[in-house]
Amino acid sequence: MIITMKKSTPQSEIEKLTREFEDKGFSICLIQGTDYNVFGIIGDTTSIDERMLNGNAYVDNVTRIAAPYKKANRLFHPEDTVVDVNGIKIGGQEKIVVIGGPCSVEGEEPLLEIAKGVKEAGGAMLRGGAYKPRTSPYAFQGLGTPGLQYMCKARELYGLPVVSELMSEDKIDEFEEYVDVVQIGARNMQNFSLLKAVGKMTKPVLLKRGLANTIEEWIMSAEYIMAGGNENVIFCERGIRTFEKYTRNTLDLSVIPIIKERTHLPIIIDPSHATGNWKYVESMSLAAIAAGADGLIIEVHNCPEKAWSDGAQSLKVERFQSVIEKGRKIAHVIGRDM
Repeated sequence: MIITMKKSTPQSEIEKLTREFEDKGFSICLIQGTDYNVFGIIGDTTSIDERMLNGNAYVDNVTRIAAPYKKANRLFHPEDTVVDVNGIKIGGQEKIVVIGGPCSVEGEEPLLEIAKGVKEAGGAMLRGGAYKPRTSPYAFQGLGTPGLQYMCKARELYGLPVVSELMSEDKIDEFEEYVDVVQIGARNMQNFSLLKAVGKMTKPVLLKRGLANTIEEWIMSAEYIMAGGNENVIFCERGIRTFEKYTRNTLDLSVIPIIKERTHLPIIIDPSHATGNWKYVESMSLAAIAAGADGLIIEVHNCPEKAWSDGAQSLKVERFQSVIEKGRKIAHVIGRDM
């Protein structure tokens, strides 16, 4: 529910209303503007009588919000959120950010070699899995802590902030120490216990869409994180599971304008997991830029045929560079930089 107060409303009346709502168990999002003061009432507002509120001489308007998400809702936050990652800004009309790196960290030397290539190609951040969620319990599960430490060394050498996937709450302290952006993978999008814990972290969160989740469910997962106090959330579309077999998943580019219309949070696209095939990564990357994405996260490997995981969808450095070079031309056409 949104309550708009008149410009003439005394501060004492605003404080009184705030106390009344908080005493009833609601959370309040107060936006104080030059012309109006707006209350965002967060919670089950079915018990609030609109007629009583409209009877208040200082109340200008009362609007019920159908969407169950409040903190992520653009109605409460008209301006785009820009997430700052060590000086690299994601969101708004800022520069389109490209993140590159291997699916999994395979060792210090190969990671540093890939990181060097990502940097020279124009990539702004380094991705890499230290803990890997795998369908088979017998598949490579990641190097764990050493993998994160190798990524930190790459960051020191090449100035690339680190993005890596958090799998469980017991690793939070480790991720606070080593990682710049905490990724929540598709399989954990509705791990609500983990989302609540991540909401208490200080690091930005890259939230991937679940394999078969609706857009509203995805936004509600972001709401869990934001409700915990961490409002630096970046959406990541990585394709959803459909009946189609020609690609690994089905990339839903329509989410870009929908997310931007309904929320104030940035959104990036993962064409690697979406297509599952390196041959389609470039075209989907360029389409995502044209559709208004705030960034891309692309799997890069120097020798994909020998990659320990997801080699079929990984680009070699020269192809990664080609995506960035072509992407800059499209970004220029739509008035952005890359």
